[in-house]
Amino acid sequence: MLRRGAPQNPNLHSCEKVLVQAHLPPRVGACSRAPMRRESAPHWRLQPRADAARVGAATMNQQTSFKSSAIDVVPNSSSTPFAVAEELAAVFAQTAAERDRIGGTPKEERDRLRKSGLLRLAIPEELGGVGASWADTMRVVRILARADSAVAHVFGFHHLLLATARLFGKKEQWSKLLADTAKHGWFWGNALNPLDTRSTITKEGSGWIVRGTKSFCSGAKDSDMLIVSALPAGGGRLVVAAIPTSRAGIRVHDDWDNIGQRQTDSGSVDFDGVAIANDEILDTPGPLGSVFASLRPCIAQLVLANVYLGIAEGAFAEARRYTREQTRPWHTSGVARATDDPFIVLRYGKMIVDLRGAELVTDAAAATLDAAWQREDDLTPEERGASSMAIALAKVATTEVGLSTTTRMFEVMGARATSGALRLDRYWRNLRTHTLHDPVDYKLKDLGNWVLNETLPVPSFYA
Repeated sequence: MLRRGAPQNPNLHSCEKVLVQAHLPPRVGACSRAPMRRESAPHWRLQPRADAARVGAATMNQQTSFKSSAIDVVPNSSSTPFAVAEELAAVFAQTAAERDRIGGTPKEERDRLRKSGLLRLAIPEELGGVGASWADTMRVVRILARADSAVAHVFGFHHLLLATARLFGKKEQWSKLLADTAKHGWFWGNALNPLDTRSTITKEGSGWIVRGTKSFCSGAKDSDMLIVSALPAGGGRLVVAAIPTSRAGIRVHDDWDNIGQRQTDSGSVDFDGVAIANDEILDTPGPLGSVFASLRPCIAQLVLANVYLGIAEGAFAEARRYTREQTRPWHTSGVARATDDPFIVLRYGKMIVDLRGAELVTDAAAATLDAAWQREDDLTPEERGASSMAIALAKVATTEVGLSTTTRMFEVMGARATSGALRLDRYWRNLRTHTLHDPVDYKLKDLGNWVLNETLPVPSFYA
């Protein structure tokens, strides 16, 4: 199935070497019963470029589109996943502000993703997927986030949930789930939230029953499959299962009304006596049950880092366009155009330095994840820890740069850019809402212990 062979580096845990040693291995698939069948999507076959090992090699073009590619498409393919993502992002951008205003489910956008073929991006080729690396999958997340961070969030979590099946379940489980996802175009939703302990699972007859509620269930609405978790009624280890969203007893509520990420449907899900079969429970090795399985939170954190970076890049591009087309020079500036104002120019210089730094750190983190993923069950705690620290660096950097960019963008656009009709504050609201769910102070603490005491964090659902 998934390829092995990434070289083991005995010094991978050293903080001063991890970014230098980060490399992008050849094509790595991510991971993966029975909802409705979907129409077939376009088929891509990807092959590595000769320069695919270079980390952060992309350069910004004059239009500041932040385009980059570590893969080529073989001649019989019509377009790259990156090109498809760019096309979708352009469509999503046309309605992003209005959809942010109304909230709810981005049904049309999710269906476009289903038809695009991007939902099988990280599924191995032998299971009907594209076989993209994590680095390339994350780049697609980032492209979408520039236009619509809510859609990018649920898209990224779709691949995280497929990875959850791959990492927590038996081969016969995850291989079928991934193959069926590729075949039917399933969209996966999240109802795992390990911090919400209100759902319980009990043994009844030949199967299991789940009762209770989960919060922060991003993408559950309009999903075909769910990853759910519950605690045994008498106490014990968290149980995780993969089940159809249409199963009797599941109620997905429209109760997400936060200031940002308004179309992630991150509200609650009720489980009213939901039946779960033995072969739907992912218990071998189970939640964080091996070093390899503990990569799950690393993938989650890197999805978020790319969403944050995409938001920042989208805000920067929007500010740049507005400054060029709409911003008026200050009356004492002595210049005819806002683009000649030295203070505006200086702020753009500062923003692009910060953004490019965050981009390079994030791409380097993706390279370490790909290297760790290829190791599978041979992955060592030190290798896993090195990847987790590289991803923590990216998480902190994209959070700080994102919050700064989405605030400072107004300084280079001017007062008229605060018009409610433009809803340019959505970039900040989306980022601020998302970043509060996982405080970066704890990432900084882990990084500090790593640098100062050479102590790696204990794997958890957030580290």
